[in-house]
Amino acid sequence: MTETAAADPAPLDSASSAARAVQALVAGGITDVVIAPGSRSAPLAYALAEAEAAGRVRLHVRIDERAGAFTALGLALGADRPVAVVTTSGTAVGELLPAVMEANHAAVPLVVVSADRPSELRGTGANQTTVQPDLFGVHVRAGFDVAAGEDPSGPVEEALRAATGRAATGRAVAGVSPQPPGPVHLNLAFRDPLVPADGSIGSAASRSRPVQEPAAEREGAGPRTAAEERSPGSTTVVVAGHGAGELAAVFAAHLDLPLFAEPSSNARFGSSAIAPYRLLLEHIAPVITRVVIFGRPTLSRPVTALLARSDVEHALYLPEPVAWFEEGRRRERVIDNLPDLLAFAGRGAPGWLRSWREAGAAAEAAIQSLLADEERITGLHVADAVWEHTDGNLVLGSSNPIRDVDLVAATDWHPLEVFANRGLAGIDGTISTATGVALAAGIPTRVLLGDLTFLHDVGGLLLGSGEPQPDLQIVVLNDGGGGIFGLLEHGAETTTARYGAAVERLFGTPHTVDLAAVAAAYGLHYERATTLSDLDTAMERPIRGRSILEVRADRSTLRDLHARIRQVVADVTVL
Repeated sequence: MTETAAADPAPLDSASSAARAVQALVAGGITDVVIAPGSRSAPLAYALAEAEAAGRVRLHVRIDERAGAFTALGLALGADRPVAVVTTSGTAVGELLPAVMEANHAAVPLVVVSADRPSELRGTGANQTTVQPDLFGVHVRAGFDVAAGEDPSGPVEEALRAATGRAATGRAVAGVSPQPPGPVHLNLAFRDPLVPADGSIGSAASRSRPVQEPAAEREGAGPRTAAEERSPGSTTVVVAGHGAGELAAVFAAHLDLPLFAEPSSNARFGSSAIAPYRLLLEHIAPVITRVVIFGRPTLSRPVTALLARSDVEHALYLPEPVAWFEEGRRRERVIDNLPDLLAFAGRGAPGWLRSWREAGAAAEAAIQSLLADEERITGLHVADAVWEHTDGNLVLGSSNPIRDVDLVAATDWHPLEVFANRGLAGIDGTISTATGVALAAGIPTRVLLGDLTFLHDVGGLLLGSGEPQPDLQIVVLNDGGGGIFGLLEHGAETTTARYGAAVERLFGTPHTVDLAAVAAAYGLHYERATTLSDLDTAMERPIRGRSILEVRADRSTLRDLHARIRQVVADVTVL
């Protein structure tokens, strides 16, 4: 069903491609677009903001893609014309399926526009990357997978014809006879940068494509050459991504190697663990020569940059197949046994681990000193307290909460087990996931999540009369919208200067929901922490039954806070 657009001899940058897609949608009769916040879909968001400012389209912003899709369905029904719904990549696309199914059987012209990673990132385990083409199967009239850099105008025009039941000129849509109206799927891939480089939509087209990374090389248990053996004195580091497990910590400690462990790796402990590693990488990364990877790293751009360096050798420990990448799609050497992995890594050079630990300790002290001087509670304060006070299971929501924990969580303490939905890193279903974790073994559980993540799955608070009740404390960092986007390109001064109001609406998605009223509606105990003392007191009490702890924060100062943290770390970092 899926068709691929013909290659454009002059590849377009993401802003230009998105601008052409929006132009084709409007030219084809689209007057209303429902959009949910997301980073990969940012080029479309900026193009739509320009179109709305020009009076060419009307936007409707929803934080829940499922609700957004049904809103688009209702608009299409009420106006009797096609309506588009735009999402970012990952589970966001899957949230649209119920509305797509309804549109299929009701013959409603719903136009799904999903953003996607470029082809070189598919099948590699890249964050929020899955197989989006043909995701809706028989429920769409036609599907188009448009590669990054290609002009989407033609596929958009053909998709609109399919949505309204009109055959394309000269042939039937997708090789079949004319069909009733119904949903269609446009999957548009975008490469970085995702923000218009010159502050305007439709910048000049790029003339080159990124070079495809070399395929992975699988290592067996066969003999190794002398050149492949690691001599004493290596400057190797160990990266523990999601699902790495305790072995990563044991491996790093055994070889005296620095360990960079994400919270959901369940390896963030031991003598090798470096808590503020991602900030140190901005200064010390050049001296690293080899990287050993356990699990799937998904959180940090500095780690992503380290894993992309061609002057660094990388090995991925993979003793058995995993679901998150396809063989031959990643550049790392894949090693399936510990003897070969030990030989690849080598023992750390004298003073190698000590230098990282000293730099880590200095950075931690500088961060804690800065946070101690903050007058208001921030997400970093909450992350620190949640990690310190959790002796049962901990569930971490996506976006800022898990990244806050990654930055400040101590390595001399670890919750019983840490869970996070990092398969596709969506914010959907987090309350329900935490409920399941708490019910599974009857272990008291705490979940830390942002306000949008909480609201996205607020229906997960409903448990029918007589249903088993988990021991679950829901800690909501409420900063009135999506704070993570302010830390990305969308919060940069050059972007907000031109798109300030649009950025706040499309990415910040502000709201004024009363969480105390929500808690009361579902019969949950509610309390609000306004000071660090309140926060500690609320989390020191045993977790019994279900409760909501709300902590208010101000995201307008978030970018400045993180800039000051980077600066104090830079000031004390010496290797």
